[in-house]
Amino acid sequence: MRTRDTNKEEIVKQKAIEILVKLGIEGFGMNRLAKESGVSVATLYIYYTDKDDLIKKIGIEIGHSFFSEMGKDFSPTMPFKEGLRKQWENRARFALKYPLHVACWELLSHSSYRDYILEESLSDFKIIMNSFFKNAIAKKELLPVSVEVFWSIAYGPLYSLLRFENEGKNFGGGPFKLTQTIADETFELVLKALTP
Repeated sequence: MRTRDTNKEEIVKQKAIEILVKLGIEGFGMNRLAKESGVSVATLYIYYTDKDDLIKKIGIEIGHSFFSEMGKDFSPTMPFKEGLRKQWENRARFALKYPLHVACWELLSHSSYRDYILEESLSDFKIIMNSFFKNAIAKKELLPVSVEVFWSIAYGPLYSLLRFENEGKNFGGGPFKLTQTIADETFELVLKALTP
């Protein structure tokens, strides 16, 4: 039996993410992945039992990395403004550093793999964020809105800005660069919408 080569495994994972983002799940195949990774198809089956196993493991790994980054220097007991600011910083840092991972996560979170990947990677972070949300309402630092409204208002604007940054274009097609001034202005508007 052949042994795992961690360097090859990392190359395979990176190529898989690139192919998924470029071609989607329907265009993704083990033969294409092997060819683009410079390995044999048999090598892929050392790391993964099949295509579904590979996609699930990649999704879970991205989820763990993302949610680990979200937890850096963050506590659910922080004052709401400080905690939300930290979430924005952490999310933006991850999205700007790993745009392909974010695009792959987005793709997988809108696929049939969604529930499995979220179940395996989100549970601890979900508890932390739920506690942050409830604490902020209890301390009257956050309007008593539903979780869905909170997430839409709290993070939707940030992800729109990050999408513009990633594309390098604004909504009208002109050039766009995400600056600290733009981020701060948007953050302040989000705070006004969510705080009493």
